[in-house]
Amino acid sequence: MHTEQPEQHGSGQGGVTRRAFMGTTLAGSAALLAGGITSLFPNSSAAAAALGSHDPIIEATIPELQALMASGTLSSVELTRKYLSRIGTLDHLLSAVIQTNPDALTIAAQLDAERQAGRLRGPLHGIPVLVKDNIATDDQMETTAGSLALVGSKVPADAVIVQQMRAAGAVILGKANLSEWANFRGFAPFNGWSARGGFTRDPYRLDFDPCGSSSGSAAASAANLCAVAVGTETDGSIVCPSGNNLVVGLKPTVGLVAQDGIIPIAHSQDTAGPICRTVTDVAILLGILQSPFGEVLGHKLPRDYTKFLRRGALRGARIGIDRRYFKIGYGGEADIINVVEPALQVMQSLGATLVTTDSGDSRAYSDAEFTVLLYEFKGQIADYLSTLGNTSMRTLADLIAFDIAHCPQEMKYFGQEIFEMSEATSGDLTDPIYVAARALSLQLSRAEGIDAALQRDNLDAIIAPSYSFASSPAAVAGYPNISIPVGLTTHGKPAGIWMYGTFLHEPELIGFAYDLEQQLQARTPPHYRGEVPPEPPDAGICDANRPQPEAGRAFHLTRHLGTGKPFPE
Repeated sequence: MHTEQPEQHGSGQGGVTRRAFMGTTLAGSAALLAGGITSLFPNSSAAAAALGSHDPIIEATIPELQALMASGTLSSVELTRKYLSRIGTLDHLLSAVIQTNPDALTIAAQLDAERQAGRLRGPLHGIPVLVKDNIATDDQMETTAGSLALVGSKVPADAVIVQQMRAAGAVILGKANLSEWANFRGFAPFNGWSARGGFTRDPYRLDFDPCGSSSGSAAASAANLCAVAVGTETDGSIVCPSGNNLVVGLKPTVGLVAQDGIIPIAHSQDTAGPICRTVTDVAILLGILQSPFGEVLGHKLPRDYTKFLRRGALRGARIGIDRRYFKIGYGGEADIINVVEPALQVMQSLGATLVTTDSGDSRAYSDAEFTVLLYEFKGQIADYLSTLGNTSMRTLADLIAFDIAHCPQEMKYFGQEIFEMSEATSGDLTDPIYVAARALSLQLSRAEGIDAALQRDNLDAIIAPSYSFASSPAAVAGYPNISIPVGLTTHGKPAGIWMYGTFLHEPELIGFAYDLEQQLQARTPPHYRGEVPPEPPDAGICDANRPQPEAGRAFHLTRHLGTGKPFPE
């Protein structure tokens, strides 16, 4: 099937450019966070004029949508209905949304009534948000990680981050599709598939890897099926789909955003984070998601990340380029790199000094990382399952048995080797195998990796191309990583830069990303080019009797966890 659907988007109309409009709407971001939304938009009529006769939701940011609602030009009900309509029109092609919220319009109407009464909850008042289907919502929607095994189960409460978004006025629009079990069930030869949601497609090229596991969150944000979306990452699951869908995704420092109510892989690396069309929206949403725990507790944190959205942020910055990830052996893709290289020159033109650096060989600790995840998953998934009602799923062994019993639906294309490997571990986090693997992971990714590079070369951040193996250093270290769109390849594939730093350096990354974004203006709406690939062949798993992994042995990883690409021999 070949489909091309050019989209409208808001450009400068009525004498007000998008850039000028953004400048006025961002001027009072502190007032926005304090709830003074109306005062933030004195020129709300200009906002409507800026978007002209075009559909005002196409490519609109949170501040632009708030301006329209403050002016009375748009209501939350109208906005929610528009997104639901777009989902109805486009999602048969993209499969980015696994389920819409049947209460969305009712919630939007309530928020409209509150606005009319002068009560504004916060920066997301009336803004529709999609959340990944491993994030619990205590409503009529399912929370399943895309698996049939959890259909019908009942979560005890909203995830902490969902509670915070609702408190800030969000309309939870629906659940985004994902790579089932966040890509931690088996060695899938593709990203973005779940038994519940099918195959997520990239809206730029329908035959391009949408990457995972937050495939639906990124594709939906890219295709304007929501205002903003939330994904999760253990390794690459925010930055990879963001890079491959030309959106901005931020994987925060582990401990900055609460894990409670999110289906786990491993608490040592798991985090939720924003996936949006602009750095501005990422900054707004990060402030709302912020809910510190663990290592982050006790550190002074910004209440408002929009204050770091500053032109000139790159002037005087020293940015390291880890050229390892430009090579094919570390996932580098020539056509993406051809778009990244000119963006590096733009960074230099903005006053940044670019320095070749080495943030460590991520393949040196890939097996250790995998071992850590396998050990943690066994116990942590059982802890999560124990909180659920209306299900008999209580352990990883139960999930494995379910997949075997429902093999044609769950394992037509790939198996559950990772589940089986995890089950074969002791699951004991005092086990010497786990302790040694975790210590090696931290040593090589932090002390001898990112932190060593930053100190040795006096760097403010490190960059690498998207869709490479460069998601792993920040993921394993638990450090922040942001994906910034830089353009489309000659074949129409999205290209991005991944920029990572050390513990709690989100403010610096947001500032650098904003400066580059504003200069490049690389974001363009998708046109749904290419053809939907044919259905993969049946893997024949349901008829096979495969040996089970041996308990207590070391585990060897043959594919990169962040991209799913096989490691070269």
